[in-house]
Parts: sequence; C-alpha cells; structure tokens
Amino acid sequence: MSKAGSSTQRLDKLLANLGYGSRREINIMARNGRIRLDGEIAANIEQRVPVDEALRARLTIDGETLDPLQGLVLMLHKPVGVTCSHNEAGDLVFDLLPLRWRHRDPPISAVGRLDKDTSGLLLLTDDGAFLHTIISPKRHIPKRYLVTFERPLKGDEAEIFASGQLMLKGEDKPLLPAQLEILSDAQAAITLTEGRYHQVRRMFAAVGNHVSALHRARIGGLELPADLAPGAYRALDAGERVSLLGAPA
Repeated sequence: MSKAGSSTQRLDKLLANLGYGSRREINIMARNGRIRLDGEIAANIEQRVPVDEALRARLTIDGETLDPLQGLVLMLHKPVGVTCSHNEAGDLVFDLLPLRWRHRDPPISAVGRLDKDTSGLLLLTDDGAFLHTIISPKRHIPKRYLVTFERPLKGDEAEIFASGQLMLKGEDKPLLPAQLEILSDAQAAITLTEGRYHQVRRMFAAVGNHVSALHRARIGGLELPADLAPGAYRALDAGERVSLLGAPA
C-alpha cells in the first residue's frame, strides 16, 4: 500500500489534490485567512510541508481539521438503490461522501462493485496498489453475503455450491467452491472467494431460486459493524486494513 511517509509537498498543490479547489482558489482562500498552519494564517501558500498524519493536527481549513491524506481507505455501508459508479444516472455511492472528495487526485474509487439492489460492506480508496491487492483474483479473499430468497431451498444447494462444478449460464469455467450456511427457511449466508458478475444471484438462479435481497456482511476478516448505518462511512485503521487479507477470527 502506498503511504505519504515523510515526503514534503507544496501546500497549494497538496490542498488542490485533496479537492479543496484549484491552486488559484486556494491562493484566494489563503489571502482571506481561511488556511492556518500551527494556528497562524498560512500566508505563504507555496511553502513545502511534510505530508504525514501530524500535518492533519497542524493544518486547518475554515477551522476544520484537514481531510484524510492520500492513502485513504473507507468502509461504507452501501444502501440499496445507489450505484457504484462515478457517472451513471441516479444516486451514486460517491454522492454519500463530501462534495470536494469527488475532486481528489488520485480519485477515490470503489474496490469492486455491489449492484444497485445489493447493500452492505463496500470499500473505497484512492490507493491504487491497495485496490489491486484486494481485487486480485489470485488472493481469493473470502466475501460473506446474507441472502434472502424467494422460495424454500431444495436441500442440495450447499453440496452443489461446494462442489466446484457449478457452471453459470453463458460461462465455460465452473465456479470455485462456495460455502452455504442455512440460517432460516428464507435466509442463508454464502461465502465466496471470487467475484463474477452478479455471482450470488446467478448461483441461486442456477438451482431454481430467486434472490430477493442481498447484503455483503464481510470481506476477508473485516466485518461491517452493526453500528454503521446505511449510507454512513468511516476510515479504516491499520489493523482493519490488515484484516482484509486474512480470514475472519
């Protein structure tokens, strides 16, 4: 994962990359006394500053703490009805973030996608190396979904999903084994280690059922917290980032 480390950067460039505005706009903000460093008005907007977490305690914009630096990783509780896209019509997951975060450079991207009708744990990051680590098919990172289905299960679904022989319509390669846990007559949990297009919905369709609700509860060892409401998000700490690559406890 990339880290800012102890490198330095021009203050105006740093703030522009974090989406606060163009360099010209940031210069105007500085002249109006809106940018403060160590409690003092940052008159020299071209000065170089150390790009590290300590800077966030030293630098304020309009009295507010500086936004997270590059290397941001968020967990977001995606609600049903929003799309994991920057430019499709309708409500987008990025609309749930502060407006200026849409202008960060590098941009914030979704780590994989959840379709519009699926809720649950979604990761967002501006760290390209981290993104590719998580989505790499070589990693086989497990993802756990809660599934509500339209009809009672027949009883052989767990065996079929675990076999590693299930073929989805239109594909020529069988699915990797998946674990199905029956929770009730209408709900189950399924754990996958791959992420094909609409995979869970297509798996249940292949065994003659229909998914009426789908929720991603966990990625690797990271579980969506019960107190993170739909539409809410927060940054991951270092331990949570590591847990993404491990199995659940």
